[in-house]
Amino acid sequence: MARGEEIWAQGWSEPEAGSDLANVRGRAERDEERGGWRLSGQKTWSSRATYGHWLFGLFRTDPDSSRHRGLTYFLVPLDAEGVTVRGIAQLDGEPGFAEVFLDEVFVPDAQVLGGVGQGWTVAMSTTGSERGLTLRSPGRFMAAADRLVDLARAAAPGEALRQDVARAWMEADAYRLYTFHTLTRLESGEAIGPESSVNKVFWSELDLRLHETALRILGPDGELPGNGWTDGFLFALAGPIYGGTNEIQRNIIAERVLGLPREPKGGQ
Repeated sequence: MARGEEIWAQGWSEPEAGSDLANVRGRAERDEERGGWRLSGQKTWSSRATYGHWLFGLFRTDPDSSRHRGLTYFLVPLDAEGVTVRGIAQLDGEPGFAEVFLDEVFVPDAQVLGGVGQGWTVAMSTTGSERGLTLRSPGRFMAAADRLVDLARAAAPGEALRQDVARAWMEADAYRLYTFHTLTRLESGEAIGPESSVNKVFWSELDLRLHETALRILGPDGELPGNGWTDGFLFALAGPIYGGTNEIQRNIIAERVLGLPREPKGGQ
């Protein structure tokens, strides 16, 4: 995985379980004879599944369970018998996501991660790492910020745009330093908690501001292909959605970081 020789896809979201991930319905039935499980269901918006070799996913191993209980975390080869992958085209035409259909796909016990029925715990650990550290490298934003500075120097925009360029560069550098801080905490034995949602909101909106600022500098030329910024802007539009929508992240921040009360059902 670290060398990039194996691509992994996320098998969490389903047609009826997107931001409400606990509503997963994909099922896993025990196969005692073969020492494993048979997985059936449909996953959607599976990142990189079109190109992937493996899928890590949540499936319900207890048919009588609901919500967070009775879920198990499986590692599934995407070339296994019974797996069908259908790409979903993005705005730029590339199939960066896919639907994955599983029809009685056998997975041995050795490919259960974290224990049967412990899927939600493993998934929350995954999301904390994803939002708080691993999903977006700081080098990605620093490279874009440096390109933005070069663009501004060449175009010599007005004062307001120069201020926006400076702000974008400083925020990219702040994200870089925060990532180092997170790594230091982890090396000291600490864990990533709900504050990862703050980080996810920050980097996803930073990515948009970087590219929006570049397109404002380019003006009408920003609508032409091959300018080096339009594709990045189109991808950045998805940032506030994938990894858990920013609306959901703000709810997590309010309740678990700030300790605010949850809004009663019906808004009363």
